Amino acid sequence: MPAIVTFGELMMRLSPPGVERLEQAREFGISFGGVEANVAVALARWGWQARHVTRFPDSPLGLQAVQYLRSHGVDCSQVLLGGERMGLYFIETGAMSRAARVVYDRAGSAFATLEPGRIPWDAALAGADWFHWSGVTAGISAAAAACCMEGIQAARRLGLRVSCDIHYRSNLFRYGAAPAEVLRPMAAESTLLLASAEHAEQLFGLAPEPGADAFASCAQQLMRQYPGLRYVAETQRESQSASHHRLSARMAHAGGLLETGAHTLLPIVDRIGSGDAFAAGLLYALGADAPPQAALEFALAAAALKHSIPGDALLATVLEVQTLADGDGSGKLIR
Repeated sequence: MPAIVTFGELMMRLSPPGVERLEQAREFGISFGGVEANVAVALARWGWQARHVTRFPDSPLGLQAVQYLRSHGVDCSQVLLGGERMGLYFIETGAMSRAARVVYDRAGSAFATLEPGRIPWDAALAGADWFHWSGVTAGISAAAAACCMEGIQAARRLGLRVSCDIHYRSNLFRYGAAPAEVLRPMAAESTLLLASAEHAEQLFGLAPEPGADAFASCAQQLMRQYPGLRYVAETQRESQSASHHRLSARMAHAGGLLETGAHTLLPIVDRIGSGDAFAAGLLYALGADAPPQAALEFALAAAALKHSIPGDALLATVLEVQTLADGDGSGKLIR
């Protein structure tokens, strides 16, 4: 099976019971989540060799985070211990017309203060086929962005393929640099890019050709501009309420534009991590040499299935994902 190295912050996730609001909460459920680590967990559960590179405080919270990754089969040999605090995020589950809400508490975390030059990238990437990062990581701090660029450059030097989820958080990038300034040179090294037409415009200054589909046009422009880029993919979400969505996906590659039908998601249990499940599903299927259309259908099924699972990680088998990708969403009892 292929091997992947992911780089990013894994945070402690704190959530009130049920659909309580944060200001109502008197207790919180504890779990962990982070964009790249979620990808590593899914792929490790599906048989890939997955190694996560990050830094945690040398404290009971940091050690619990390491145990979480190890419990899912993720290699933590390149996890650094140090810094002052664990990054946290609070998640309030939406209901009906009330949207879900995330509140971050990650400023000054062990990961945000990780200095460039601290990660032995040649050792961290040894034996890997893919390196995965996200726009979220690059927005945490200037130091995190610099470390991520070190990882990307080392990966390319060593011949790895690079996958990037370019989505970033609007409440990050508070260290004086614009997202486009930071993300454009990093994303240019990608083999697989998860991005929308809006990202192409905002980060790369591209505009769709007159009369053309915006995503297809911008994706083809990106692939012409960056010859190493082979796949550009996005999910499309239609929201009827906080607990009722429809999800579909599209992907551009050398053969043109591929599209899927839509999955109806009702009722949604937890949508956090669904984009990471999509990324993991696409990497898994492409790594198994699935035809691009089948890979896209598998990735979308992984994202759809994640909406049924509490927490950040996709805790589902390949068979469960493939069953949904094949059109069986009946949810019949398995005995």
